[in-house]
Amino acid sequence: MAPNIDNNKTHITFITAEETYGVRHPVLRPGRPIEDCEFENDTHKDTFHLGLYVNSLLIGVVTFMKASKDIFEHKDQYQLRGMAVLEAYQGLQYGKLLVEKGEGIVKEKNGKIIWFNAREVALKFYTKCGYKIIGDAFNIPKVGTHYMMFKILK
Repeated sequence: MAPNIDNNKTHITFITAEETYGVRHPVLRPGRPIEDCEFENDTHKDTFHLGLYVNSLLIGVVTFMKASKDIFEHKDQYQLRGMAVLEAYQGLQYGKLLVEKGEGIVKEKNGKIIWFNAREVALKFYTKCGYKIIGDAFNIPKVGTHYMMFKILK
């Protein structure tokens, strides 16, 4: 059960890659070394990280990186990575807020498409956010079954 939340004290802001680790680690890399929370291109100039705070506690993070996949004809592609919300706050629409905020920023940067590798357990969430699966399931070692998903920004 989630703690008592004052929605007037909820905000999303830019954070550093290192600040994401406090949420990435328990949600995406539990039981693994903290170094596994660092992603390639986390500190690239075209990468940005968002943190969602509730009552001044960082409870959700997401990263967007300028990265292209050849299967998409669109230029100005962004990859979504490291989407995570602390377990006590999951199912309360905070993930949706983070994704929508990130999509808005990608649009401001003239991004045309967002793509990512989604964990099987997150497919329903991303589908509700308007993303579509492309291709077959695949395995990422130490992480599990994934599907590539995408959304063309309008």
